Amino acid sequence: MEPDQDAHLKEHTLNSKRVYEGSFIRVQRDEVQLPDGKQAVREYVLHPGAVMIVAVLPDGRLVLERQYRHPVKRVMIEFPAGKLDAGEGGLRCAQRELLEETGYTATRWARAGEMHPVIGYADEVIEIWFAEGLKAGERHLDEGEFLDVFAATQQELEDWVRSGELTDVKTIVGMMWLQKWRSGDWPLDWVEA
Repeated sequence: MEPDQDAHLKEHTLNSKRVYEGSFIRVQRDEVQLPDGKQAVREYVLHPGAVMIVAVLPDGRLVLERQYRHPVKRVMIEFPAGKLDAGEGGLRCAQRELLEETGYTATRWARAGEMHPVIGYADEVIEIWFAEGLKAGERHLDEGEFLDVFAATQQELEDWVRSGELTDVKTIVGMMWLQKWRSGDWPLDWVEA
């Protein structure tokens, strides 16, 4: 067995305290010992996890949303996404969120990977899912949820990133996966659902 090559980088928790518990997130404050033996404080958000769906229409366009995001005080362009419910798996969450937010169901699903969008202050993990074989239906938005659903091409997304109109990191990462998949560099393992 190889010794831990990252031991010289790791911090060790000495004390951990929950400083806030809301209906959605929790905030943790840890005292840690640094690799050089000194101590520091780390404050971070505990997140239940989430999924993002890159939903591809039969004509190749992508299902997107426009939604006001209060922390940044603006309407954002995003791929459909949502948080995991307690005990819920990624595929089930992706299917539920796609239906609730957009009204679409899909016959084929592929898990592309996962991302950690804000590693400096949160433990959030977002699973990236692709969906094909879309069929339109009725949306079932959560109470207090308001968003517009629309379709756009990959080129339009790229143009919006370049112009600064699209700045949502999960959507930008989803675009990277989309480009790699469409180029044949990163194949996906599809399952019927």
